[in-house]
Amino acid sequence: MSDTVRYDDQTPRLFFLAAILWAVVAMLVGVLVAAMLFMPSLNLAPFLSFGRLRPLHTNAAIIAFVGNMIFGGVYHSMQRLLKTRLWSDTLSKVHFWGWQLLIVAAAVALVAGITQGKEYAELPWVLDIVIAVLWVIFAVQFFGTLAIRREKHLYVAIWFYIATIVAVAILHIGNSIAIPYSLLGSYSAYAGVKDALMQWWYGHNAVAFFLTTPYLGLMYYYLPKAAQRPVFSYRLSIMHFWSLVFVYIWAGPHHLHYTALPEWASTLGMLFSLMLWMPSWGGMINGLLTLRGAWHKVTTDPVLKFFVVAVTFYGMSTFEGPLLSVKSVNSLSHYTDWTIGHVHAGALGWNGFMAFGLVYWLAPRVFQTKLY
Repeated sequence: MSDTVRYDDQTPRLFFLAAILWAVVAMLVGVLVAAMLFMPSLNLAPFLSFGRLRPLHTNAAIIAFVGNMIFGGVYHSMQRLLKTRLWSDTLSKVHFWGWQLLIVAAAVALVAGITQGKEYAELPWVLDIVIAVLWVIFAVQFFGTLAIRREKHLYVAIWFYIATIVAVAILHIGNSIAIPYSLLGSYSAYAGVKDALMQWWYGHNAVAFFLTTPYLGLMYYYLPKAAQRPVFSYRLSIMHFWSLVFVYIWAGPHHLHYTALPEWASTLGMLFSLMLWMPSWGGMINGLLTLRGAWHKVTTDPVLKFFVVAVTFYGMSTFEGPLLSVKSVNSLSHYTDWTIGHVHAGALGWNGFMAFGLVYWLAPRVFQTKLY
């Protein structure tokens, strides 16, 4: 009996419930700000204006909805992949409640107009420090669990989780370095073009290492589970991992075509973006081909329907992204709704459908009941 492992499913349960709650909030605010674009009368007060609610929508979708799904999925899958319970029950609780309090504080700050004005990094410097502390708690919990694992082999999903933890820490701290002048106000440590370059190195890699790599780890664990098929090619998954994490980190400057940024720098961003086609589509193909011999299940299994749409959207939005990074295309698309559509194809199509598929697959298991 000493070899029996009692997994901690309470922590993933809490994160999944929080993710569902914040998904509703994020998407309701999204509908409201979309309506404001053609009904300006909906801008009822300064704290309910488009400029205040739009970053609330993006932060709620990314940090609250997707963030909670990442933590729930990582904590649930890593215990099974490493065959051990999470390292510390206390850290699990601190991480969960700390993240929810951060989300509430972020919402209050944004509607109050307290912002650094940086895309995906709007929060005041005090909350940036809170994010860093909570991320360190996540890292300690993750690597502590890794250290006491009973399974020697590290499946590729764990590699994607490690890349997420390391890269997000570097990106967040690098872009958030600031000189405070009050409890909530600060100046960026960078100026002008350097500030813009740091911001988009961070901004595009927030997409890479918060919205992509953790979800790819989840795909590599839960898609084969739901399909009851082994991953199509384990070798391809390793190639997918190393090429993606190396190439993605260079793509950010493609946001700054035709600006004061030196042309060689934005060209470099464009070239690395084009190279991203290969690992991204390698991952999509690996996901879809995992369903070989199981496609008949897609017609009846709602979970697989969600996963197929998610992986397809991953392929489509990672085709569209490099396309939009090409200078001649960018000269037409920049400052248009095409860019906004691209982001939503990724966030709603890839992250959203993957998250809903995960919830439908996990709910009966972590709540030990039938799907309603």
